[in-house]
Amino acid sequence: MKLSKLALVAAVACGLQYGNAHAAQNSEIQLVSCASACDCGEPACGCEVTGPSCDPGCDAGCDGGCDSACGCGTGCDINLLGHLHDKFACCELGEPWTLFGEKCGWSAGGWAQIGYFTKANALFNSRADNVQLQQAWLYAQKSIDTSNGFDMGGRIDYLYGTDSQDTQAFGTGQRGWDNSWDNGADYGHAIPQAYFEAGYGDLSVKVGHFYTIIGYEVVQATGNFFYSHAYTMYNSEPFTHTGALATYKVSDDLTAYGGYVLGWDSGFDDNGDAFLGGLSAQVSDDLNVTYATIFGRFGESTLGTQEQGYMQSIVANYAVSDKLNYIFQTDLLDSQDSAGDDVRKTFDINQYLIYSVSDCLGLGTRFEWYDAKKGVLNGNGSDVYALTTGINYRPGANVTIRPEVRQDWVFGDKTGILENNFGSQTTFGIDTIFTF
Repeated sequence: MKLSKLALVAAVACGLQYGNAHAAQNSEIQLVSCASACDCGEPACGCEVTGPSCDPGCDAGCDGGCDSACGCGTGCDINLLGHLHDKFACCELGEPWTLFGEKCGWSAGGWAQIGYFTKANALFNSRADNVQLQQAWLYAQKSIDTSNGFDMGGRIDYLYGTDSQDTQAFGTGQRGWDNSWDNGADYGHAIPQAYFEAGYGDLSVKVGHFYTIIGYEVVQATGNFFYSHAYTMYNSEPFTHTGALATYKVSDDLTAYGGYVLGWDSGFDDNGDAFLGGLSAQVSDDLNVTYATIFGRFGESTLGTQEQGYMQSIVANYAVSDKLNYIFQTDLLDSQDSAGDDVRKTFDINQYLIYSVSDCLGLGTRFEWYDAKKGVLNGNGSDVYALTTGINYRPGANVTIRPEVRQDWVFGDKTGILENNFGSQTTFGIDTIFTF
């Protein structure tokens, strides 16, 4: 059975990679060369056709349509491919608008994410068939610059919305940090980051409450291609830590991380003792590989027992071309309680293909195999496969629209994973992010 599942993963992944790579080779619209409508001695635009309603004059026919580097854009242009090429391949986003700007090295900003999902999947998307404010986000930060020696900075984030309860310091129960700041069943407040940072030369140290370095997907909506999240990210990876984390740039191609944290998803109180660290290597111009790990005592409150163990994540990001990126991720989680009995055991393989048509349009697919042996989902052992196909469309520098279609399959115990305990589920989702 396991062999057949692995074969299914490989077959679908290979099919996705070939299909997207093949599409990428043919996705650029080729403008058809044709004679100019008038003899100006100018190169033909290739997508320009003049008709009875057009000015046949030299200036109107050639200059008006050829001035743009994109090739088209006049009222005389009636070629559909030309319009599509002009709109998506040669888009102009303009300068992003900011509400607060920067002063004395400090900057502030945020975003609002509003979304809709046809079915709940317990992966941040908790309100089925409802429009929801998932993230109303504000931040203030001062990034450090150690190129001239010592520098200090920091960051604080505030979040309100349906994503807040999943981003609070829930690892310490009701006693800790922001975990009790709820507003009804789904909405609430959170402060997912509040840290101080100092650095000198190639070394910097972050102290306080901050996001994890583990995994590929992040909590912030602005940091992900897809609207929905992977099972891996939600069930097998920490979101936040409290402690200290050092970053050292060993060379131009290698960065090392290492520090001490109070377990997983904890506030400013003792809930664990763990090492958090890893390496990020620029293997070649096209390939980056990051290994991140946490091991030690993860916490005590979340699962009702003490949990200690080891967790690792490996993420490889390969630039297939200037427009196509392939991302491979695999995580391993193995933890036990104080008696040595298994608490959580999971393994996964995630694959992403992201194709950038232009600054305005991106296409992507994600295929995940999540092997939940113990302690997550229903706790009784399930294999989950999920295929997501989505689009990122940016009509302007401050707006991103992300429609997607997602298909989930569950093998083994199906209890409580998908709506109505079905073995498969098709979901449509769409969200819009406004940044400021």
